[in-house]
Amino acid sequence: MNFSNNPEFVILGLSDLPGQQTILFVVFLFMYLFNVLGNFTIILLIQTDFHLQTPMYFFLGNLSFVDMCYSSTIVPKMLVNILSKNKTITLLDCISQLYFFLFFACTECFLLAVMAYDRFVAVCTPLHYTTIINRKVCLLLVISSWLASALHSLLHSLMASSLSFCGVNKVHHFFCDMGPLLQLACSDIYLNKLLIYTEGGLPVLIPFIIVLYSYVCIISSILKISSADGRHKTFSTCSSHLTVVILFYGTIAFMYLRPSSIDSINYDKALSVIYTVVAPMLNPFIYSLRNKEVKGAMRKLLFKQITM
Repeated sequence: MNFSNNPEFVILGLSDLPGQQTILFVVFLFMYLFNVLGNFTIILLIQTDFHLQTPMYFFLGNLSFVDMCYSSTIVPKMLVNILSKNKTITLLDCISQLYFFLFFACTECFLLAVMAYDRFVAVCTPLHYTTIINRKVCLLLVISSWLASALHSLLHSLMASSLSFCGVNKVHHFFCDMGPLLQLACSDIYLNKLLIYTEGGLPVLIPFIIVLYSYVCIISSILKISSADGRHKTFSTCSSHLTVVILFYGTIAFMYLRPSSIDSINYDKALSVIYTVVAPMLNPFIYSLRNKEVKGAMRKLLFKQITM
C-alpha cells in the first residue's frame, strides 16, 4: 500500500448551509452520547448481573460493543468537520475510516445472524439449547464473525487504496464510503466494482438468509403453541432482536431499492445517518425497554448506586 503521494479529500458533509451547522452539531453530539451511554450500560449490566450471563446476552454485549465502535468510526470526525472550516482528510485516514466502517458494519450483520440462530435453537429445540449453544460454540461464532468481517473489509480497503485520484477530490458524503470514493477515482475501477458485485454482498446476504430462515422456523414453532399466553411469552424473547433486524435490514433495503427519480446523493446520506448513527443509538433502548431481565438488572444497578 503506497501512500507516498497522499492526496487529500474534502468531506462535504450533510449540509453546507452555515445556519444549519450548529443545529447539526448539537443533534449528532447528543445522538452519539446517547449511543455510547446506552451501549456501555448494556455491556456493564451484562458483565455485572449474574442473570444476564447467558449466550443471548453474551451476543448482545458484543453487538453493543460493535454499535459503539461503529458510530465512533464516523461521528467524532463528522462533528469536527461540522465546526471546522478545514474539512479535509488524507487518503490514509480515509481508507482507515473505510476499513473500520466496513469492519463494524459486517460484524453487525454476522452478529445479528448469530443472535437469530441463538433464538432459533432456544425456541425450536429448547431441550437441546444448552448442549448446542455452549460456551465453546458462543466463542467460535463470535470470533468467526469478527474474523470474517476483518478479512472482508481488508480486501475492499486494499482495493480502494490502489486507486489513483486526481482533480478536486470532493466526497459527497459525511464520511469515506466506498461509493463516493469510486466516483472520484481517475483510474480503472472495474475490479473494484466486480468485487463489490460478487463478494461484496455476501456479508449482508448470507446473514440475512440465516435470519430469515431462523424466524420462519421460530414463527412456525410459536404458532404451534396452543395457549395465547405461551405464544406471547415465547415471542417476547425474540421481539427485541426482530425489531433491531427490521430496522437494520429495512434501511439497507431502502438504500438499494430506491426509485430512480430520487436524488441518490441526498437519499444515500439520509439512509446512512439511520444505519450509522440512529440505529446504533436505538438498539440498547430497544433491548432495555422490551426486555424484563435487562430492566430488572438496570433497577438493581440503580438501587445499588443509590444505597452506596
